Amino acid sequence: MITPLLVILNGGFGWVLLWEQAKQYDQGLSAMLKSIPNSLTIITNTTFRWGNAMSTLLVPQRGMLLGLPIAVIVFTQWWVAANNAEARRLGYTEKNETATGGQGERVTGKRKSKRRKQKKLTARHGEQHLRVSPSPLLRVSSAHRMVAAGIIAGLLPLAHAHSFVAVMGVGGCIALVQRRWRDWILFFLAASLVALPQLWWSTHNSSVDAATFFDWQLGWDRGQENPVWFWLKNTGLFIPLILAAILWLGEKRLVSRRLLLFYLPFTLCFIVPNLVKMAPWVWDNIKVLFYWWLASAPIVALLLARLWHQRGLRRILAVGLFVCVTLAGSVDVANIVLSSAKYQVFDRPGIQFAEIVKRETEPRARIVHAPVHNHPVFLTGRRSLMGYPGHIWTHGLEFRQREGEIKRLYAGGPDAGGLLSKYDVKYAVVGPHERNAANVNDQFFSSFTKIGEAGGYRLYKIAQP
Repeated sequence: MITPLLVILNGGFGWVLLWEQAKQYDQGLSAMLKSIPNSLTIITNTTFRWGNAMSTLLVPQRGMLLGLPIAVIVFTQWWVAANNAEARRLGYTEKNETATGGQGERVTGKRKSKRRKQKKLTARHGEQHLRVSPSPLLRVSSAHRMVAAGIIAGLLPLAHAHSFVAVMGVGGCIALVQRRWRDWILFFLAASLVALPQLWWSTHNSSVDAATFFDWQLGWDRGQENPVWFWLKNTGLFIPLILAAILWLGEKRLVSRRLLLFYLPFTLCFIVPNLVKMAPWVWDNIKVLFYWWLASAPIVALLLARLWHQRGLRRILAVGLFVCVTLAGSVDVANIVLSSAKYQVFDRPGIQFAEIVKRETEPRARIVHAPVHNHPVFLTGRRSLMGYPGHIWTHGLEFRQREGEIKRLYAGGPDAGGLLSKYDVKYAVVGPHERNAANVNDQFFSSFTKIGEAGGYRLYKIAQP
């Protein structure tokens, strides 16, 4: 239960701003609560950049909403396959693993000597936390699990490319650590068979400028701030708690050697994005960085659970640490759930115009309109000559030339007709967005047939020669 909360309510020391605000506010608690910022994880004009999972990744980014659970399924199959392989190596059977709650009953001879061996392994490696015992209904070999994991991982290139990069990179490192070569070859073979056609289709004749995705960038999105302080401020006590869990000096190691070796490759999801820009917009590195947080959350949860079970002051400490790590994210999520604010994206005339476009145009028609994020044409499913530059840029596409051509087209310049033919534009929109974004030449558009109008939006049919 702790791990999902650490993942969903992630945040840093942004909650300190609440304390500072409370000290300065003299209009009562109710008024202060109403003035709480919408986000305590990403704050404008500051270096608080580690956004909450719900408010910055899962709600606004549909690709991450699909890619994250797919990746988690793959990670789970890796762990279960490794667990089953280890159980077979030590002489367990899946049936007895399940029946004895993970303690296992030996199926070969010399049980006493093997039990002594198991005690030595436990003393040396610690409790096998996060052990996954196979269900009697799902007795699947490790090889079959790895093939299934590979097929699932192969779905990621079109679902969420950054998740695919994270999964394959971490998988390669775990393969080197575990040395179960047959299983991992099967995984990568299955993943490649599914992923390569998608990669070919998405990159063949693509206009994406790959050079915009990679560059040296130390410390992610820290600006001029010290990297150590930047990460402490953005993640709070999370990183110190990871180190405390790994270095736990109790009677038994809190993090077993097997779990540690499984976890360490995920630290590459933290190290690499702190050295290299992996997208045109460096903040998008969070799409890989988050997988480090995801893998680290169970480690921190183990520490908090251990402190809780020791009772007394340590139980109070566990609660305090949990609140410290999740408070900023909790405020962000609460703002999403409880907020009564409404944000208008499309106005009523725009929605009415979208219905006209759907009625009067062909499903595959290309339409020229102002390159803004909330144009009514986006409600129709028709193709646009150009979308919002802010989105296009983050995908590595060059937009400046076409943006200039659209402005010349609306101005009715000498090459306007040629541009319409060049891009096979079937329809043009003239409305409030176009008049704000360009110098519209109404005389030029009067030469085309107007086939619809609503609330200041006009739809013209372009007669191609």
